[in-house]
Formats: sequence, structure tokens, C-alpha cells
Amino acid sequence: MNQFHSDKWKSVIREGSAGLGIHVTSQQAEMMAVHAEELMRWNRKTNLTAITDPMDIAVKHYIDSLIPLHKIAENTSLIDIGTGGGFPGIPLKIVRPSLCVTLVDASRKKVNFLKQVIRLLNLENIEAVHARIEEMGNDPQYRESFDTAISRAFTDLERFAGLASPFLKNRGQLIAMKSRKTEEEVKSISGFPKPPVVETYTLPFQGAVRSLIIL
Repeated sequence: MNQFHSDKWKSVIREGSAGLGIHVTSQQAEMMAVHAEELMRWNRKTNLTAITDPMDIAVKHYIDSLIPLHKIAENTSLIDIGTGGGFPGIPLKIVRPSLCVTLVDASRKKVNFLKQVIRLLNLENIEAVHARIEEMGNDPQYRESFDTAISRAFTDLERFAGLASPFLKNRGQLIAMKSRKTEEEVKSISGFPKPPVVETYTLPFQGAVRSLIIL
């Protein structure tokens, strides 16, 4: 597991992020290493991720999770829907500590893992909630409470927009992180004051194409 704490692993995150205009400190990279090490420890018994190669974890989990940072302002509230192992919510929180983050997943085991990571990293203003998102949207504690709702490969865009909209404040935004630009999904969206904005980017070191769809 010490491979995550190596200078090489952490430099991949720092250099790859820097190439995308995102500054990650050595301390923040170390916090990601703690998260990654715990992820692999729990993954032996609980299915948290299919990605287990350290380099793939650095690029596909951590660097990819940081891409939306330029769309998320300081001191804003963020709900990460279907967060799984904590992506993108935990890396976003690590690099932008002023965010108030709510991680949501329907798996109790995954939420227990997230609570453990939050404790290990001593993160504040972040919670992990075990809930079905369909029901949580009716809870007055969370309804219309967030500036940004985000998901990474959680579901199709139209369904995500329908599930996430109840959580947003007036003028809030949805960010869907997708493996590729899907024209049909974008065309399926209606009822928003502006058409979706699609930004395509390439992950460093591996060349995989990803998209952000912002509503």
C-alpha cells in the first residue's frame, strides 16, 4: 500500500493536475494517498472500485475528480450523488477546503467507508449520507440547499437532471461527469433556462477523453 505514499505516485497527481491548471500541494496529494490506501484496504471486502492499478487510480479517480474545480466557486455547497468511493467529492474537498460537501450513496458499506475516510483526514464541513436519492430529494433538510449537484457516471443525463434538480438553490448548477460526449443525452434535456454547456478534455498520461456537462 506504500506505493500511494511514494513521491512518484503523488507527483503524478500534482503534475497531471498542474497541466490542467489545477494546483495540488504536497500535503493535499498525501491526503489523497491516505484515501487511496484506505480505498484499496476496504476494496478487498467491499466493492468500492474496479480500478486497482495505482497509476489508474491517480489519473482516473483523483485527477479526473478535480477537473470540475474551475466550475465550482469557493465557499459553496456541493452534493455528490452516487459518490461510491468518494469521487469526485473527497478530492474536490481536499483541494478546495472551503466547500461544504454532502456525499450520498445508497450502499451502507460505502457510506461507512466514507465516514472512516472523513475521520482519517480530519475533514470538516463534509458528511456522508446513506440514502436513496429519489427519497432524499423530498427531505426539507436537503431540498433546495445546494449550489452545485455533481455526479460521475452515476446515471444517464436526463435521469440525473430529474433526480438532482430538487436539491438545487435558485441559480444552482448540475455537473455531470461523463466518459465521452453523448449528443443524444444532451438533446434529451429540457426545462432549464439555458442549454447545457459541454466541455471535453483529455486526461493526462493516458489520453482518455472525458466530458463535463453543465446545466
